[in-house]
Amino acid sequence: MSDFFTGVAFFLIIEGLVYALAPRFLVTMARLLPSIPEQQLRLSGLVAIAAGVGLVWLIRA
Repeated sequence: MSDFFTGVAFFLIIEGLVYALAPRFLVTMARLLPSIPEQQLRLSGLVAIAAGVGLVWLIRA
């Protein structure tokens, strides 16, 4: 369970860095999101999940 909370903590750190270091970029991306097709967003999410699972697998192996 501590690994899970460590992962959540790292997520919050990375998310916070985006808000702290590139707020203008974040606002621009938020404006662009409605114009991106849903299928492309879904595929991007699935690729990110697969990459994350692959990285965890490589790190833990």
